[in-house]
Amino acid sequence: MTDTANALKSRPIDHVHRGIPTSDGAGVKLTRLLGHQGLMQLDPFLMLDYFSSDNADDYIAGFPEHPHRGFETVTIMIEGKMRHGDNKGHSGVIENGGIQWMTAGRGIVHSEIPEQTDGRMWGFQLWVNLPSHLKMTDPGYQEFPREEIPVDERDGASVRVLAGELASGLRGPARSAAIDPLLLDITLQPGARFVEAVPAELNGFIAVYRGRVTAVDTEVSTPALAVLGKGDQLDLVAGPDGASLLIVAGKPIGEPVARYGPFVMNTQAELQQAVTDFQAGRF
Repeated sequence: MTDTANALKSRPIDHVHRGIPTSDGAGVKLTRLLGHQGLMQLDPFLMLDYFSSDNADDYIAGFPEHPHRGFETVTIMIEGKMRHGDNKGHSGVIENGGIQWMTAGRGIVHSEIPEQTDGRMWGFQLWVNLPSHLKMTDPGYQEFPREEIPVDERDGASVRVLAGELASGLRGPARSAAIDPLLLDITLQPGARFVEAVPAELNGFIAVYRGRVTAVDTEVSTPALAVLGKGDQLDLVAGPDGASLLIVAGKPIGEPVARYGPFVMNTQAELQQAVTDFQAGRF
């Protein structure tokens, strides 16, 4: 007799979003996959931008100095080099396969400028919310090159663990100030299958940036963000040309979200205070 009560349910795809073309910073061209009118947020995640171009005019001006308060930014480089600098003394360059995790907390002013004049600039930036009791925490910065990111090699799958923990116990180096998210960068060979626990209490999505994958009965092709439905595990099968994708999941914070440009707080009054503090030089 089969114990069906203990059977794991695979998480289906609820929605697929192609995002909207936009520009940010000093004119960097990108696709906003999360944080637009069709999908404003997926608690605790606020925004996901995807950039991919081998035309330097699309990215070379980068993101000059700008402020943040109330959340975390995560930059994942697939190809290219990006230099970070901020007014708290942090600086560094991430290259192919590297990740930066910045906690803005009560306020930080930083810049992100491409460290190259030609070649492909390819990657993501994710915004992760902070709960109310940590929105005014001290700013922080983490940086990890490709060689410091653990890799789980499976049959037809290479799984880079950027943050969080696999069922096997392999854990990524990046840490959030508030939540314990799962952030994986996966490459699948043609037709390969990937199965991993992603508990039902976590909101999650996949962001496909090469090829295509199928989850349950929905195919997702690049570039797209697919919101995960309820279930216990993710079961993906790569298309005939293989696939590369991010898996992002985290426990919802469940608090009101008030947004104004680079500030994310809980109330309009807190947003106004953020603007006042920045203008007064208190970041």
